[in-house]
Amino acid sequence: MATPLLDSTLGTLACTIPGATRVFHEFHLDFCCGGQKSLRQAALERGIDAHLVEQRLLALDPQEALEADWRRADPEHLIEHILQRYHDVHREQLPELIRLSARVEQVHGSRPECPNGLTELLIAMQQELESHMQKEEQILFPMIIRGAGVMVGGPISVMRYEHDQHGEALQRVIELTDDMQPPAG
Repeated sequence: MATPLLDSTLGTLACTIPGATRVFHEFHLDFCCGGQKSLRQAALERGIDAHLVEQRLLALDPQEALEADWRRADPEHLIEHILQRYHDVHREQLPELIRLSARVEQVHGSRPECPNGLTELLIAMQQELESHMQKEEQILFPMIIRGAGVMVGGPISVMRYEHDQHGEALQRVIELTDDMQPPAG
């Protein structure tokens, strides 16, 4: 049966339902890079009952939502949030993740449950992210702040494509790490 929630995209739901992103995190549904997929499609791909996710979304109390509505934020505030919450965090945490994954592969590489290849994947992701973030910081964000209007369409389409590619890399991380779960013992 078709319902508005099941047939809405994850990105739309994340923007319109306060607290939806917490629910999506609980179910490991990618509302960023996978934001163009309907809830029904994304749940099917993850092997999750879409109606269960729908029930959790419908049960959310809008009064408890602490998330900002970034669609209404002024561009400068939104850009500052992206820089602090994502760019700075990626630059800070990825080198340590790479170091730790290399250590795990070095010590436990012969075990079948070891996420062999994770270090190489994280290094590639770091390089792609750095290139992506520099394009945003040096091209896209200044254009937005200058009020470039329709001129930002080209850079935005490039950024969206790169976000989708990053989503595929994140899926590979999930596969290598058994859904981010450490092995027993």
